[in-house]
Amino acid sequence: MRDRILWSKFLFEKGYTKNIMYSGGAVYTPYVESKIMALYAEALGIPRANIFTEEKAEHTTENLYYSYRLAQEKGFKKIALATDPYQTNNLAGYLKKKKFEVSMLPILYDTVSIIKELEPKILSASALVDTTTFLSIKKRESFLKRMRGTMGKNIKE
Repeated sequence: MRDRILWSKFLFEKGYTKNIMYSGGAVYTPYVESKIMALYAEALGIPRANIFTEEKAEHTTENLYYSYRLAQEKGFKKIALATDPYQTNNLAGYLKKKKFEVSMLPILYDTVSIIKELEPKILSASALVDTTTFLSIKKRESFLKRMRGTMGKNIKE
């Protein structure tokens, strides 16, 4: 998650992107992943007005699917996926199958490794869901169902 945030900061500062969307719900912990990433990005200097969150996704393909749909709703003209090379590779077939017009900007780890950022303090409580009802995905879904989700089989269009 840290590398994705630093990579998005690099892309924003170098002018490769005007806006950034973080994706992910409360999946393994009671914290909404996209909100946590947005809080860190803002603390690192990315203006809040340029940060968007998608909060439903629980699987890799859902991150892409729901973010793509939200970017379309927001009227974004160009959309790029900026994630680690492993996920970029895994999602290439899904992009082609869905005919999504998305460029790929996989993390360049040698670039991220030279970014000297302290871990900023954030107020994570705003990303916390109700802990009395939260249940980790590992307790809600079998391994097989999680794998189906990773392959995009849980998305209801």
